[in-house]
Amino acid sequence: WDVRVLYDGDCPLCVREVDFLRRKDAGRGKLDLVDIASARYDPSANRGIEFATAMSTIHGIEPNGDVITGVEVFERAYAAVGLGWVYAFAKVPALLAAANKAYDFWAERRMEVTGRGSLTEVLELRRR
Repeated sequence: WDVRVLYDGDCPLCVREVDFLRRKDAGRGKLDLVDIASARYDPSANRGIEFATAMSTIHGIEPNGDVITGVEVFERAYAAVGLGWVYAFAKVPALLAAANKAYDFWAERRMEVTGRGSLTEVLELRRR
C-alpha cells in the first residue's frame, strides 16, 4: 500500500469518503484502510496511535512508518488512487495551512454534526 488511512468508521461522512476511495482503489491495494472505531482496532499495529488520538484528526501511516495527519492524508490517499489533482493545492504551503484549519474545524465538530455527541462522550462510551 502507498498509505494506510486511519478513519472513523462510525462517522457516516467519513465512511462515505472511504467507500469512494475504496472504489477508486478497485482492489489494487494502494490504500490500507483501517477503521479505528472497530473493536479490533489495534494501536500497536498502527504506530501506537491510540483511539483518542486517532479520533482528534485523520491519521495516515506511510510505508516507511512516518505518521501524517490532516489534509496531507487525503492528498496521499487521492494520489494513490490516481486522483492526485484533487488535492494538488496541498503542495502550496499557504493553501495547505488554510485547508488544515478548515479540516480541523470540521474534525472537531463531526461527531455532533453526525448526531454522536461530543468527543468526550464518544471516548467515555468507548472506555465502558
